[in-house]
Amino acid sequence: MNSMKIISKRWLIVPAILLSVQFAQAQDWANLKRYQEENSKLSAPSGNENRVVFMGNSITEGWKNNHPEFFSSKPYVCRGISGQTTPQMLIRFHQDVVALKPKVVVMLCGINDIAGNTGPSTLEMIEDNIMAMTEIARANKIKVVLSSVLPAFAFPWKPGVEPADKVIELNKWIKSYAEENKLIYVDYFSAMKDERNGLPKSLAEDGIHPNKAGYAIMEPLVDQAIAKALKQKK
Repeated sequence: MNSMKIISKRWLIVPAILLSVQFAQAQDWANLKRYQEENSKLSAPSGNENRVVFMGNSITEGWKNNHPEFFSSKPYVCRGISGQTTPQMLIRFHQDVVALKPKVVVMLCGINDIAGNTGPSTLEMIEDNIMAMTEIARANKIKVVLSSVLPAFAFPWKPGVEPADKVIELNKWIKSYAEENKLIYVDYFSAMKDERNGLPKSLAEDGIHPNKAGYAIMEPLVDQAIAKALKQKK
């Protein structure tokens, strides 16, 4: 009888442990742990180093995975996390951008907000988060490159959602905000869109995440944008 009680208690403990693990994981909503170790190993930039941090989601993370040489051959630091929305990026902005002391930050974000990855999000909410990250960067003397959201006709993980018009509207705001605040705007959208205002399969098999051909279009555009940002007066 006593052995049965012990077994019963053990079976009660297992789900309790699982719940506590899930709860702990849920607390890191912004995935701050993702780059903590890499950040700790990254030395401070040298005096003449033009360090650039790329802040974004899976499109930024996939960039390094598809073409690691683009980052390793330059003082470019990738801080993209798959699936992330702008409020998550805002939470980790100081840790993953400011603390690394870059001269420039390239922000590519917004598509997952439109998809509703972390709940319903209006364009105004996305804009507020982009403004907040920009203000933090400028307060820390970091030049800002704002990227257009890439074209998107449909989400493979969210059937029925039609993002194309929202992407266009958000990009109009990003461009206008960049012009008004003397920021650098890089327009991937115009260079990559098809007749549906989506990404063609030749550039992204799933219509969202660029392949090597897609990144090959993006790279010279962002290099030019970074060069312009570095030339800006403080």
